[in-house]
Amino acid sequence: MILQSLTPSEEEIMQLIWNKGEIYFRELMDIFPEPKPHQNTVSTFLKILVEKHYLSTEKQGRIYLYRPAVEFVEYRKFVLKRFLENYFNNSGGELFNVLLDEELITSADFENLIKSRTVFASKKPEQDNHIQNFIKEITSDKKTKKKEKDKKKKKDKKK
Repeated sequence: MILQSLTPSEEEIMQLIWNKGEIYFRELMDIFPEPKPHQNTVSTFLKILVEKHYLSTEKQGRIYLYRPAVEFVEYRKFVLKRFLENYFNNSGGELFNVLLDEELITSADFENLIKSRTVFASKKPEQDNHIQNFIKEITSDKKTKKKEKDKKKKKDKKK
């Protein structure tokens, strides 16, 4: 699914819903921070978020239960990619340099990240090999059985 950008107000509503998981309109109005917008405004934003496929609805009697149709992590990736495209020429390296220059991330943080990625990367091939071996084991048996059946059919045809 192709995501559309959210306005700040739409994003604020989605943040509340992502934190809650699922929510009724009344609950949303109760947890909305001050100054609370008018109910009609929130209702309109909910309708727009449904149209943009960010929310799904379930009718329960006369009221609707709203659930996120897009996970927060998925939206965060979308926003980060757009941010990189718009402000850093699609370069994670440029972003990283700014984070280091502004001391928003330390070199120690970076080293820990690299170490954790290295450990993860070294474990991943073992898991892949294990899975690949399992797949080969399952599929090779089927191929052998099929070959045996084919040989049997050929012998039966010759008789």
